[in-house]
Amino acid sequence: MNLVAILVALGLEQWHAPQWRMAIERMFVQQARRLERAYNGGTALQGAIAAALAILPPVVVTGSAWWALATLHPLAGLAFNVVVLYALMGFRRFSHAVSAIVAAFRENDLAGARRALGAWRGRGAADLGSGDIARLAIERGLTDAYRQVFAVLFWFTVLPGPVGAVFYRSCARLAQEWAPVEPGGDVVPPVQERDRFGVPVRRLLDLLDWLPSRLTATAFAAVGDFEDAIASWRTQAAAWAREEGGRAMGVVLASGAGALGVVLGGPVATHAGEPDWRPDLGIGEAAEPEALPSAVGLVWRALILWLAVILLVTVANLLP
Repeated sequence: MNLVAILVALGLEQWHAPQWRMAIERMFVQQARRLERAYNGGTALQGAIAAALAILPPVVVTGSAWWALATLHPLAGLAFNVVVLYALMGFRRFSHAVSAIVAAFRENDLAGARRALGAWRGRGAADLGSGDIARLAIERGLTDAYRQVFAVLFWFTVLPGPVGAVFYRSCARLAQEWAPVEPGGDVVPPVQERDRFGVPVRRLLDLLDWLPSRLTATAFAAVGDFEDAIASWRTQAAAWAREEGGRAMGVVLASGAGALGVVLGGPVATHAGEPDWRPDLGIGEAAEPEALPSAVGLVWRALILWLAVILLVTVANLLP
């Protein structure tokens, strides 16, 4: 049943992405901001209490609704799983954003590629060259694919009903919302942070990310350049621990970069005008626009591999 729900939700998500999905996310973000205003005194304990108040209600409500519907009829529970996954997964956001950037490059429209990347990342991209755009687009694409697809699918299959998917996405979105941010809008690395309010939810996210990030990295290696992906993962991922997303995203990005044969990371412009020097990830040439379709293909192949594994596990569980 889980595999059926996943396939139907993926199909619906590729077909159409209604506005109510974004409305649900905005409601959650607004609640997170209200809790931050009410509880943020700069301590980890206050952050833990606020995180529980933000995460537990949607998890409990979702779990209760699924249990009631599944008890009523298995197909009702299946339909509810589809709706929840449809609301949470964001593969379309990643693939369509990359497609917009690729289309702009094909038209030799560098300004259009900058606008598409800026709208996707929520940060200005006015001074970026084509290589920088490609590099940051691949980074954002691999990050979104992991956060909104692979990790969601992992926790959906591990915990009963849609509880795991809701729990993970709530935690990930909350950690993003409560990340320490400079006045210009750039995320402050953990070594510089002073506000401890968001620490508990980020540590929880680190725990939730440990296994699915490594399974995703393994899938990237299996469907891409295996040797370079594994080498990048082993030698470079740890250096990303202080960057946005932490060690888990270092694992995913290093493996993805190695699998593609490109180099990610490196300097990125900040609102203050000074470049943020980040560790290099990957082995090969600097990322160029030509690598963007390959990045989409890598994610698709990895997703198909995951679905095949889920199918095998499902069949094995059905055998006597």
